[in-house]
Amino acid sequence: MNWKNIKTWLCLLLVWMTAAALPAASARSEEDITPRDRMIEDILAAAKAEYDAANGKLKRAHYAGDIYVCKNFTVYCFKQAASKYRMAEFPEVKLVIPDNLPAKQCKDPAYGALWKDIPAADGNPFYAVETFKYDKSLSKAENRERARRFLQQVRKGDFFQMRANYYYGIGAHSMMFSADYDPETDSVTWCDSNMKGQKKNGIRYALMQWDAVKEIDWFVDAFCRPKYGATIYRLRDDIIFAE
Repeated sequence: MNWKNIKTWLCLLLVWMTAAALPAASARSEEDITPRDRMIEDILAAAKAEYDAANGKLKRAHYAGDIYVCKNFTVYCFKQAASKYRMAEFPEVKLVIPDNLPAKQCKDPAYGALWKDIPAADGNPFYAVETFKYDKSLSKAENRERARRFLQQVRKGDFFQMRANYYYGIGAHSMMFSADYDPETDSVTWCDSNMKGQKKNGIRYALMQWDAVKEIDWFVDAFCRPKYGATIYRLRDDIIFAE
């Protein structure tokens, strides 16, 4: 066999070996996806489905039971996935998502920056990564830098609570991050309902957002204020599939 034929056979062998390895690589990649990853994808998929179904139309977000109120929307998305999952530490306990801490229990930060402190044993699969609270003993610039470092911790699947004064409104807002903080663009990506909206005949209607993007300074401007603040909530690592 001459050198030309040997080279041809070697090329064919390399192609075959590469093709044979692809399914195994895909399988390994699939195995690397944890139940926690799956739960995050299920939660975000519920948000995307609602966003797609709305097709840019406003949805009522006026009454306490309306799912398009910001907090109700995040709770709704969580509940679409929750029944399929548990925590390894408490495998018999159904997962729940805490309500916002009542206004009467909020002083500094004011209402909207915190959830109720429900223990994991009672079904809460989240933990607070950090709560940002404005520190009056520091300068405005120092507080802003703290707020920036706080937001740089954002990861895909994190839930976010803030008490803020932002372009679209003032008060409490709930949302979910759909991607990790991007250091290249210094931005975060999220989905929500009722950050944007409008009133018609005295009734509030909400617009849903999917993969909305802002530089983190936009959020810093909103919640880095005296008595305002925010909390990043993250799913625990021990999420498992329910049996």
